[in-house]
Amino acid sequence: MSAVTQQRHRVVITGLGIVTSLGSDIEQFWQALLEGKSGITRIDTIDVSDLPYQIAGQVRDLNIEDYIQAKHARRMSRVSKYSLIAAQKAVADSRLPIPLENPDRVGVYFGTAIGGLEQADDGLQKMRTDGWKRVNPFIIPAALPNMPAFHVTLHYGAHGPNCTYTTACASGTQSVGEAAHAVRHGKADVIIAGGAEGMIERYTVAGFSNMRAVPIHFNDEPERASRPFDAKREGFVFSEGAAFLILESLEHAQARNAKIYAEIAGYACSNDAFHMAAPDPTAAGAMRTMEWAIKDAGIQPEQISYINAHGTSTVANDATETKAIKQVFGERAYKIPISSTKSMIGHAMGGSGAVEAVVCALSIERGKIHGTINYEYPDPELDLDYVTDGMRELEIEYAMSNSFGLGGQNACIVLCPVK
Repeated sequence: MSAVTQQRHRVVITGLGIVTSLGSDIEQFWQALLEGKSGITRIDTIDVSDLPYQIAGQVRDLNIEDYIQAKHARRMSRVSKYSLIAAQKAVADSRLPIPLENPDRVGVYFGTAIGGLEQADDGLQKMRTDGWKRVNPFIIPAALPNMPAFHVTLHYGAHGPNCTYTTACASGTQSVGEAAHAVRHGKADVIIAGGAEGMIERYTVAGFSNMRAVPIHFNDEPERASRPFDAKREGFVFSEGAAFLILESLEHAQARNAKIYAEIAGYACSNDAFHMAAPDPTAAGAMRTMEWAIKDAGIQPEQISYINAHGTSTVANDATETKAIKQVFGERAYKIPISSTKSMIGHAMGGSGAVEAVVCALSIERGKIHGTINYEYPDPELDLDYVTDGMRELEIEYAMSNSFGLGGQNACIVLCPVK
């Protein structure tokens, strides 16, 4: 083993980029979170008037051609477009020198649950209606889950480690966590890491409706639909979007005098091995993942001062996550502020964990945490501090971000200020 890989490097965040239903500018997004605004609206990009579920977190006010040439955009899925734009924003924020000084030491890690499946659906529909000769030859590559990472890699000429994770709702957090481990162990100096989803299609609306996983009684009040930890929560509100973070070794960031938002101190992932859709009601998987992430950070549970919850607004997830937090932290669980970003932007599946990592980095840098909106009816079994009274000032020692997904996937990262 080389001396490079034997050394354990500290990993810091030096750039942030987002595309969300609450905006694609970091300052606009952050202010909207602090003000408790909702990005959930009625779906107007496709016709869902005959379906029971009709709302989502849609990306608006984003001119694709400001970032991607039209001739290239035509061959890209929405998830690839959102990813490349969020990555460009993160790289610009980090002020990395472009062209890259050492492209072999720059990697791209990416997470998505579904990828560009709308491209495959378009191809199937075209073949069925117009015949096989009318199928676009670029449909198959455009639909592949790893294409967003490819487009980011191509744009920057990054030749270093490249990975795509498709671990459902845990994909974004796992991408960031695995990227942090790669930098920690000297496999790269810089990794552009993130996650994205572009999933507002009729088949997803129909599928989740039939799964009874989404709320169907808020079509006329979409901003009230995502209500994590509330006794009258009905299900998650899905959304589209992307987030990317620039991860660097501390030495690399300091050498170029980069602005540092936060440090990634710990990460872990696991599987429930229980059910393809339902979380293990004992919360064992979520619990072990949080415990492992704390151990990886080299800290004690009592040092966690904020949790950005998975907080999906489903009956099972919110109860299971609350149980896991109580099991990990004991009586101190009642003193830890916990908030759900999804209450405002919905659930972007593979993109959510990356967005929430951005939120944690901003919370650490700015000493503020956002609240959880739409909490109206207390659930007696869910009795922790879900920050339902709006934004709070908070000096964070260590922040934890949870992601738990379909297929029993669990991922957790721990962040802190650079000390």
